[in-house]
Amino acid sequence: MIERATPNSRQPAAPVRGFVSRALAGLVVMSTLASGLPAAAQTDGPKLSIIRDAEIEQLLREYTLPIFRAAGINASATKIILVGDRSFNAFVANGQKIFINVGAIMDAKTPNELIGVLAHESGHIAGGHLARQRQELARAQILAVAGMLMGAGAVVAQARSGPYGKVGSDGAGMMGAMLGPQELIRRSLLAYQRGEEQAADRAAVNYLTSTGQSARGLLTTMERFQNDALFKTDKIDPYLMSHPLPTERIASLDSAARASPAFHVKDPPALQARHDLARAKLFGFMSGAAEVARRYPLSDNALPARYARAIATYRQGRLDQALVQIDALIAAEPGNAYFQELKGQTLLESGRAGPSLPYLRRATALAPGALPIRVLLGHALVGAGDPAGAREATTILTQVLQRDDDYAEAWQFLAMAYERRGDTPNSQLAAAQALFLQGNMIAARTQADRAQKQFKPGSPGWLKADDILNYRPPKFD
Repeated sequence: MIERATPNSRQPAAPVRGFVSRALAGLVVMSTLASGLPAAAQTDGPKLSIIRDAEIEQLLREYTLPIFRAAGINASATKIILVGDRSFNAFVANGQKIFINVGAIMDAKTPNELIGVLAHESGHIAGGHLARQRQELARAQILAVAGMLMGAGAVVAQARSGPYGKVGSDGAGMMGAMLGPQELIRRSLLAYQRGEEQAADRAAVNYLTSTGQSARGLLTTMERFQNDALFKTDKIDPYLMSHPLPTERIASLDSAARASPAFHVKDPPALQARHDLARAKLFGFMSGAAEVARRYPLSDNALPARYARAIATYRQGRLDQALVQIDALIAAEPGNAYFQELKGQTLLESGRAGPSLPYLRRATALAPGALPIRVLLGHALVGAGDPAGAREATTILTQVLQRDDDYAEAWQFLAMAYERRGDTPNSQLAAAQALFLQGNMIAARTQADRAQKQFKPGSPGWLKADDILNYRPPKFD
């Protein structure tokens, strides 16, 4: 199920450690430290569209698990979050969270290309780069203020030396006295970041080598950046970039990657097949009909092509044709949980909640750890409209939230389930949790206030509502 889980989520505040080059805008970035807060607390910056999908999340977990072990990273404490952006990028933010754009998956033709990117981001986590960058930013803030004060002192001294105490004619020189220290600090900070990016690249090669995987995919990605028009660097000052230039990264990595005994190792065919299905799914959901037809023409009868076309047909509203195509997928692989899920999702979203249940139950049985499928099943049970279904949905969604309490849609459907059962206080509290995670603090507090008034003071429900009502994002000085 491709689902835009939190369309109102805010982009994690800086610092982030990203795979793609980006130049910092200036010293203003120094005051926007990453808070590690939920969407509700992140009120500045562009929004992220977060996507939940069981098939792709499971594949990424399998890609990262060996890397995490090699890096000494606690896999259970690390989240991989899908971002609904077609550009090729990945970054680490808010502690041990790896954000990866769906565009990176769609552009990566082999698992190894994507695993290389994930290994790079793991290098940032294992190296403690976010924590160290906070320290570097804090130091830079102090130096920036000191530099500005020194520059201001120089301006005052020069002004007093002019006739009648007026500012002299050398305005550019005085402005340089003010801005010079800031520019030096900015360049120093960017140089520090470039060093960390190179360290993450080297760590990635080490992790890949120790797990018997090739670093060829990482080089392929670097070469893609080098050839991309976006990364034409003839007019860019390399000292004003937060990442090394692609040519520099390739030169630094090439010998180390080729020296690895695993350099010529290829991805297992079964893993490549799953990767192809994941990419096809994303193209089906994220692309227009014309792009799907171009990438997966009718002459292509491979399973990924049929998968992409079935999804595209469903998205175009041709429900009967889509169901026929999905049934053919299920016939080809009856044990594929995600084909069963797609059939259930198609029926549910076309207003057939009851008929969707057998397929979603089957998908849940085939992939019992897949939280997005369980959320979809909870949604269908609520939509079916009978009291027993609402009770079962409450149980399923509560279990999901015990494992991932940041799942806004699970809270949303749990609110609906409680409402169907006539439990208004818990319905309002669950709605408040969903709104809080989606960044709508005004509505979240309204729902929390209504819920709290119906709970006994000091009870668990009352305390949860109180947490939302009294939430204030911490300030970073």
